Amino acid sequence: MKPKITGIHHIALKAKGIGAYEKLLDFYHGILGMPIVRTWGSGENLAAMLDTGAGMLELFSNAPDERGEGALRHLAFAVEDPDVCIEAVRAAGYTVTMEPKDIIIGSQPPYPARIAFCIGPVGEEVEFFKER
Repeated sequence: MKPKITGIHHIALKAKGIGAYEKLLDFYHGILGMPIVRTWGSGENLAAMLDTGAGMLELFSNAPDERGEGALRHLAFAVEDPDVCIEAVRAAGYTVTMEPKDIIIGSQPPYPARIAFCIGPVGEEVEFFKER
């Protein structure tokens, strides 16, 4: 019997230290509005799960070091309005790497979308994606 994947349960981001963890929590919960589902840990080892609407985002404070670019290229969130998301992260001081723009992915059939990108608190690339 083959395994059956039913969806993505969660994606984890690790911050190095409490200050970086608090920035992660503020970015995803405070700025982008993802509800906190649960938190755990104490001292220097804190964790939280936030609801993305289609899975969870798990945040940790115990990264052993700063990570460079790895195999995961970016997190793409389905959003109602990429422009509103970009304005919120810009107002909070985060780097916008692509202003909101309309695209058509050259697939069959063509796939229209509006997208925008920024850099998150631990260097992760975040895409805001709206299907058209």
